[in-house]
Amino acid sequence: MSEHHEPEYEDSGIPQPYHLVAPSIMPLLGAFAAGTLAVGMILFMHKIKLVLGSFTFEFDSKVLILGAIAVLAVMFYWWKDVIKEAYIEKLHGPLVKIGLRYGMALFIASEVMFFVAFFWAYFSSALYPVGGSWPPKGIQTIDPFDLPFVMTVILLLSGSTVTFAHEALVEGRRKDAIQALGLSVFLGILFTCFQVYEYMNGHFGFKDGIYPSTFFMATGFHGFHVLIGTIFLIVAWVRTAKGHFTKDSHFGFEAAAWYWHFVDVVWLFLFTSVYWWGSGPQAPMH
Repeated sequence: MSEHHEPEYEDSGIPQPYHLVAPSIMPLLGAFAAGTLAVGMILFMHKIKLVLGSFTFEFDSKVLILGAIAVLAVMFYWWKDVIKEAYIEKLHGPLVKIGLRYGMALFIASEVMFFVAFFWAYFSSALYPVGGSWPPKGIQTIDPFDLPFVMTVILLLSGSTVTFAHEALVEGRRKDAIQALGLSVFLGILFTCFQVYEYMNGHFGFKDGIYPSTFFMATGFHGFHVLIGTIFLIVAWVRTAKGHFTKDSHFGFEAAAWYWHFVDVVWLFLFTSVYWWGSGPQAPMH
């Protein structure tokens, strides 16, 4: 009677084309972090206070900051685990990469629907305005060919440098890819700085009516995506410098590039519809 042998196990499990991820607490922590951030935003925007007898606690931005730190921490440790799986443990084979591509594509599709909702709210208000005019009377919009046009050029240029970095990586020119990615990160940060300046020097506030509300929700949500995309590019930049990517295996970089191009396209829609098509009496930026 022949002796029965158990299948030989490796550190990463039985050799197979699939990837069964190890149990992780990161999804649960991510949900709590995102929930804390959302609650913090509500408490901060509505200036909610906790009153218990003679004790009054003003939340201000405390919960918001805590939630933001928690989200960044989860992003860091979760990405660290994924990079370990891909680069050190070599668990991301061809079939796994196909799944990752589908996952990233579906994620971007879900993000598209977010912006569909914001554009729907904007066009619903613009095409059927209460009071008969859009923008509403008393609203001085921002000149689209002032700062917004500069921001458009910056974002489109960053998309070009990301594409150049991808081509350089495919052709094995890692030094050029690193330089192009570094420039992309700089342009992303520059765009965010200009948007903060625009918000600080605008002639209307978030609570000044339907136009400011739709404007800040659409452009602010996009600005948040630019911030996330910039972090995404920074991770890809560091990994490229460390030699994690090869010309045949670099999906981590491709995912960042997809996301960044999505941010570019959304901004073009924002510029043409919100800044240009929906412009009225304009006030220069100071």
